[in-house]
Amino acid sequence: MDELLKQADTLRGEVHAAMKKLAIRELSDELRSLQARAAEPSFWSDSTAAQETMKHIAKLEARTQPWIELEQVILDSIELLGLGDKSLEEDISRQLKHARTRLGALKQQLKFSGQFDDYDAIVSIHAGAGGTDAQDWAQMLMRMYVRWAESKGYDVKTVDESAGEEAGIKSVTLEIAGDFIFGKLKGEHGVHRLVRLSPFNADNLRQTSFVKVEVLPKIAKPEDVVIDEKDLKIDVYRSGGHGGQSVNTTDSAVRVTHTPTGIVVAIQNERSQLQNKETALTILRSKLAQLQYEQHLENLAELKGPNEQAAWGNQIRSYVLHPYKQVKDVRTRHETSDPDAVLDGRALDEFINAYLESMLS
Repeated sequence: MDELLKQADTLRGEVHAAMKKLAIRELSDELRSLQARAAEPSFWSDSTAAQETMKHIAKLEARTQPWIELEQVILDSIELLGLGDKSLEEDISRQLKHARTRLGALKQQLKFSGQFDDYDAIVSIHAGAGGTDAQDWAQMLMRMYVRWAESKGYDVKTVDESAGEEAGIKSVTLEIAGDFIFGKLKGEHGVHRLVRLSPFNADNLRQTSFVKVEVLPKIAKPEDVVIDEKDLKIDVYRSGGHGGQSVNTTDSAVRVTHTPTGIVVAIQNERSQLQNKETALTILRSKLAQLQYEQHLENLAELKGPNEQAAWGNQIRSYVLHPYKQVKDVRTRHETSDPDAVLDGRALDEFINAYLESMLS
């Protein structure tokens, strides 16, 4: 019995330490506050806000309840051990083994203890050096992230897309929603390099192409990042490129410039100018929140514009299709000789997990 009590105490200490790092108590307090608000008679008077609140309640419940239930199992075991009844020893031992296994699974959440890790993500992909090859490479990366997300049941929405002249895309912005999406994808932020035999030149020569991937936490609520209206320059213009008749003949496209930092967000996918403006402001808030976090500042007014982490030359991974096959992450040194599995989204988790493990060490 003494040995079981020692195991239970050790387990309780590990659970408490993990819960503290993940701020489970604080999240539980927030959950109770939201649940009380949802019980108010006027809660559904604004159905859009109510639905967002209910989604947040569900997310908080999924994150906190497993930890609270695990903690209670351990406390119950300690209480039973205190009775000194040896007939309970086998059942308690089995219960503690199950709790240890459960803790091992839940501790994966420690990889996602960053400020925005449980947020949805905005993923923007921009073709860089390499001409048509780079635009084709941008489309290949978009396909990789979409396949990865859809294979896990995550929701993917195309917010904005600009087609390439001959093939591929110049840029695309995706919203990906699911559990800890930003936490999982934040390591994809940076420049991705492709080496292959080009399908776009007559001599089929080897070509190196670059694409920048930008991953931001989706800051959907205006109160989370308050922007001074005086700092915004909003331009409305006629949408261009592919689209329906209304897209091409109405001044629905919106460009929002944050003058203190020089950040520009332009959206034209929706037919409604208002929808495009709201989407642009959401992306701007996300960019400012990420920039504020990277620069360790408390006040948005102190931001100096995108720092080096958001600069173009930050290469993170190379994908080589010729003269040999290899994908290698330059930060973690993780590599594979099966680039097709990575580009199909099936082996992307290997690189995501390698990055997250490296951040823990």
